[in-house]
Amino acid sequence: MRRRVRFDIDIAMPELSLPTVRVHQSFVAAMAEFRAEGRGSADDQSMIGSELRTFTRRWSTPAGFATYVDWVRNQTLEDSPRPDGHVPSTTLWWIQDDTYLGRLAIRHRLTPYLREVAGHIGYDVRPTGRHQGHATAMLAAALPVAYHLDIRSALVTCDVDNVASRKVIERNGGVFADQRNGKLRFWVPTA
Repeated sequence: MRRRVRFDIDIAMPELSLPTVRVHQSFVAAMAEFRAEGRGSADDQSMIGSELRTFTRRWSTPAGFATYVDWVRNQTLEDSPRPDGHVPSTTLWWIQDDTYLGRLAIRHRLTPYLREVAGHIGYDVRPTGRHQGHATAMLAAALPVAYHLDIRSALVTCDVDNVASRKVIERNGGVFADQRNGKLRFWVPTA
């Protein structure tokens, strides 16, 4: 006679989170992965590239990392200091337990540059976390946040040759608008 045994296993699923010091070590390891693939050079104008150049030394200590986390969180505020041309943005991290898997930034409004190239939402998944569905799930989880920021349709872009990112956008309801400056532009409903 066979008996079935049922195991209840509580497995934490990844979730969007405000930046937190809890993932310090994993975050630093993820940034090392990005640097190893060539990110952070002077011509890398992405969020990751800029922050690698600006904050890498600060990330090494708990106090320095806490200061960085506060800085990122404060970027949601209208009056926070930021480089010219940058707008308030809400940055959320995709984490599982104490593991940093990626990040997503929701820009609260579009500038002419953002309208042409970068859009409302930008995201990155750490290299060892790619091809596991994280980007698709992360963007899906962020769309209601964008809606609550009064963004009814989010402009999301990707490089023309980035097939994986295009699929992420399309899986989240992205409607192709056009191609400009080497970028594919999609409008994604947030509700």
